[in-house]
Amino acid sequence: MRRFTLSVVLLFSSVSPLVAQWAARATVDGPRRADGTLNLEALPPRTADGRIDFSGVWVGPGFCLGDRWTIEPNAGAAPADPQARLMNFNGEAIPWAVCFDIGSNIKGGAPLQPWAAGLRRQRMDDRLVDSPQAHCLPMGHVQLWLNQQPREIVQTPRQVVMLWEANQGVRRVFTDGRAAPDSDAQPWWYGYRTGTWAGDTFVVTTTHIRDGQWLDINGTPLTGQARIVERMRRPSFGTLDIAITIDDPGAFTRPFTVGVRQQLSPGGDLIEFICNENEQSSRHYVRR
Repeated sequence: MRRFTLSVVLLFSSVSPLVAQWAARATVDGPRRADGTLNLEALPPRTADGRIDFSGVWVGPGFCLGDRWTIEPNAGAAPADPQARLMNFNGEAIPWAVCFDIGSNIKGGAPLQPWAAGLRRQRMDDRLVDSPQAHCLPMGHVQLWLNQQPREIVQTPRQVVMLWEANQGVRRVFTDGRAAPDSDAQPWWYGYRTGTWAGDTFVVTTTHIRDGQWLDINGTPLTGQARIVERMRRPSFGTLDIAITIDDPGAFTRPFTVGVRQQLSPGGDLIEFICNENEQSSRHYVRR
């Protein structure tokens, strides 16, 4: 019960206040149906140079507390249906990521090395008190996409900027042809990111990640040896799919891939969220 309670704290401590937001915009640009409503199933927009345009405010799959019991992100799919656990990414079947346990939909679970599996068990036994999110530190890469707060993508010819309302996270993906830093570069929480195009798929490669991060709420570890590749596609105006491949020989026995889906938030905007402002929770955390 105490572990479950802290899990709830982790979730609610990242929820922004719902007051003093921008007023809703009266009009939203985008394709329209015959009745004038926004057509989220229309073809995705493109930039002047013909690339898919990922710009917009996006939201994740919703309040992830429910994924402890339900693991079917596809609306209408029965929980027992194996296909409910898979994303169709351009014909490739990819297990859906789950915010409590990234490996829930992977047969046999995430391919953790024994020491990493032991560390995750220890983190859970300690009631998740060392979670970076619980201490207002940056979330892991998969948690960023799965948390319930919105994120905005701003696309320019030389970079794609990803802004997270959660913990004021910022990721800049450079598309100007620069190489990743050399091996002695200082590791960053969000790593160093470069982006390339494979047709209509945007491929983001992240390296030089700070050691000791958590990939999910339950504490699946990520080490400084990790290399993360996110393949992003926008199959329709209102949908963004990301296939995330995690290659971390420090923590896992092999690379693995999970998928996340984002939905466009028409007319949405981000608000300021300073996690550490008047933070009073962590002093009450108790280990096993």
